[in-house]
Amino acid sequence: MPVLRPTGVGTVLPVSLPPPAPLPGPGWYADPFEPAALRWWDGRTWTTYRAARSPEREPVPTLPVIAAVGALAITVVALLGSRFVLDGIVGFGWPIPVYVVISGLLGYGPMVAWCVHSSRQWGTGSLRHDLGVRLRPVDVGWAPVIWISCVAAQIAVGIVILLTNIPLTSNTEGINDLDADRGYVISTLVLAVIAAPFVEELLFRGVVLRGLRSALAVVPAVALQAVLFGVAHVDPVRGSGNIGLVLVLAAVGAVLGTAAHLLRRIGPTMLAHAILNAVVMAIVLSG
Repeated sequence: MPVLRPTGVGTVLPVSLPPPAPLPGPGWYADPFEPAALRWWDGRTWTTYRAARSPEREPVPTLPVIAAVGALAITVVALLGSRFVLDGIVGFGWPIPVYVVISGLLGYGPMVAWCVHSSRQWGTGSLRHDLGVRLRPVDVGWAPVIWISCVAAQIAVGIVILLTNIPLTSNTEGINDLDADRGYVISTLVLAVIAAPFVEELLFRGVVLRGLRSALAVVPAVALQAVLFGVAHVDPVRGSGNIGLVLVLAAVGAVLGTAAHLLRRIGPTMLAHAILNAVVMAIVLSG
């Protein structure tokens, strides 16, 4: 609805202006003199009542569904491939930080490459425009709000899991087993607090969500990307504990997806994701 700001006194205009066609009933219509404004038509002639148009919401650029499908396929291949490679080189006895870095490069590298490819292939070639990779000063305030919302969603789902005895295994188990290795701690923190938030938001709230939006309405698109975000963290080693983990992370994905859609950018969700991971890592590594 337009924001009405009358600037006249309601008198009939002394000049002759073409009426809106066909002749409609009284209402606000595009001003014949100033298209950026509105003018009141009383059913017979124009009046001097004018109003400012309300600012239109920024449209959400979309990508074809194939971009989302490709992102998910790349994710599966990258995760399985990194695990396969690590299993093959683990016997070399390299320092643990080396394995952490290799895992990050093999897992996240292809994902970033696909995001860049999707932008160039089906968008404008600008990650800022196509995927919403933008940060504004106000995001310093939005990020904590989104983070708190993620925590609230986790608590709500966690209560349901406890009440229904759904198996749950944390994806941070075993991290503090090697907390004496300074290099391991630093490399893990870099991946969890910097790399993971950037890449996962770029992929899921960027390519996947905008790819799904080209075929689905907002609510189902946000919900589906949230579930896929949770499923992407499944590890066969956790067994049935993956069920609860997927539910908890899907709740987080739903909050982040909703924020990305409403704010039209993923800069604030990257910050919120980083805060979330940082707090969790601080708690885990502190024992």
